[in-house]
Amino acid sequence: MGCGFRLVFAILQLLVILDPCKGSIVGICYGRNADDLPTPDKAAQLVQLHNIKYVRIYDSNIQVLKAFANTGVELMIGVPNSDLLPFSQFQTNADTWLKNSILPYYPATKITYITVGAEVTETTGNVSALVVPAMRNVLTALKKAGLSKKIKVSSTHSLGVLSRSFPPSAGAFSSSYASFLKPLLEFLVENQSPFMIDIYPYYAYRDSPSNVTLDYALFQASSEVIDPNTGLLYTNMFDAQIDAIYYALMGLNFKTINVMVTETGWPSKGSPKETAATPDNAQTYNTNLIRHVINNTGTPAKPGEKVDTYLFSLFNENRKPGLESERNWGLFYPDQTSVYNLDFTGKNAVDMTTNNVTSSNGTTTWCIASSKASEADLQNALDWACGSGNVDCTPIQPSQPCFEPDNTVSHASYAFNVYYQQNGATDIACSFGGSGIKVDKNPSYDSCLYMTAGSNKTIASSNTTAISSTSSSATVKVRYRMLNIILEAQAFAMPFNKTKQVATFCLSKQLRFPKGKGKQPHCGSPKVSVTFEVEVKLQNATLKCALEPLLLREFPIFVNNPECNVLIRWPCTKPYNASLHPHPSQCDKSESLSCQ
Repeated sequence: MGCGFRLVFAILQLLVILDPCKGSIVGICYGRNADDLPTPDKAAQLVQLHNIKYVRIYDSNIQVLKAFANTGVELMIGVPNSDLLPFSQFQTNADTWLKNSILPYYPATKITYITVGAEVTETTGNVSALVVPAMRNVLTALKKAGLSKKIKVSSTHSLGVLSRSFPPSAGAFSSSYASFLKPLLEFLVENQSPFMIDIYPYYAYRDSPSNVTLDYALFQASSEVIDPNTGLLYTNMFDAQIDAIYYALMGLNFKTINVMVTETGWPSKGSPKETAATPDNAQTYNTNLIRHVINNTGTPAKPGEKVDTYLFSLFNENRKPGLESERNWGLFYPDQTSVYNLDFTGKNAVDMTTNNVTSSNGTTTWCIASSKASEADLQNALDWACGSGNVDCTPIQPSQPCFEPDNTVSHASYAFNVYYQQNGATDIACSFGGSGIKVDKNPSYDSCLYMTAGSNKTIASSNTTAISSTSSSATVKVRYRMLNIILEAQAFAMPFNKTKQVATFCLSKQLRFPKGKGKQPHCGSPKVSVTFEVEVKLQNATLKCALEPLLLREFPIFVNNPECNVLIRWPCTKPYNASLHPHPSQCDKSESLSCQ
């Protein structure tokens, strides 16, 4: 069956992929050398939201493997340099690692590559001698498990493995690494694994600005660099460095090994002397790189050749040592907001002043939910927009102007558009993993107004409804909505002795729900998106209202738990403190009940 071309792109971030039968892919490196990063669950949600399909991690952390289970994301995992010695010494160590750290999560977590060691030639000691023996033991373990054809084994290298890289045709490996490289390259040929290289034109420019122009490093050169030996023309350093690797491989008579770029990128911030480390330059490099890779142009020496590439990195990492730039390679801040916008379509002009992508026709557009998206995908994207996306979703709560029609498509459309307009009204800001689409017809209706970029959000206010009742009690029901599954918790009674005024408020948080009947929700177990809905019935009137104090009283796990991040709202004559008062018994009973 022929392989068709399919282009998948994402907001602010990341991924355009081509059909693996023909095209190159762009992935993202997920480093975790920081103390302020979101949990692996949240990182996996961010990756899924932006339809990122390829992720590299540097170890086999169990929490990360669990987080990416059943996401469809292809994972490249790593054996750190610190583990090379035990992995190279005994086959049983590799067998045990695979049995305990990989097999329990595979194939739910889609692992496709294992990197054994990382840039070992840059480390002290004779670590490089351990790489190939460790690779062979890992491969043997995979063969025993029947996975050697599904999971490829290789090792990553820095460009320092070359003794010469210019001109590209003179590319050659350093003779000091010959004893290490020959068996490694033979291993790659035997197992059809790629040669993995980390390429950083930023460093070439930073360390030698008199020999390398910034435009050449950023894919913006107005003139070509000619290789005098081959006559090939180079318009960017990325291609020149890859071809230097290919020529080095050919120089050792290895002509069939493919090259994979396992790290590349540009820092958005640096020390005072690192003047090229700016958001504009980082945006320019990564935008041009993505366009170059997905267009399947290959390199001058390998035209049309597939060059799978991983951008470094997902987040800024505040614990990385070295100059300021080392901590600022991320596309996202730890709070999951983007450092700068990226355009993966290649159709729009990047505005470097505002970090926005400008529409080519200049017309006003809105972003709404796609009618082709599944209910589950829309709900996931809606939860993210109202949570990590920092969208104010008050207007789509009960009794608010955009609540009706009460369905996921309508609510998601409102939230998508707010996020879209607040993030520059770019194509990628309306992706939502393929769940959003742009329209040029204003979707506003009645008193529900859809904002546009630069406008002030004006939403008609909703008056609080007074409800009279002679009933002595009302039934309050709490539901846990998990995607398309509804689990109902026990109902309980709430006394109403006089007229009460109930205002609507919605509590929707990313919480955890343990398996097993009757167990209470808590923070920390496998990820589930939970929406609390409390239904208050007073004679003939019905309102949905999330009454947080009642939830707190029924589920004490929420009280004073910073992970759950539940706000307390109760109309008391003095401030209500959940940690001191597990339920609002000290409140004035004559006051109106309100979840404000």
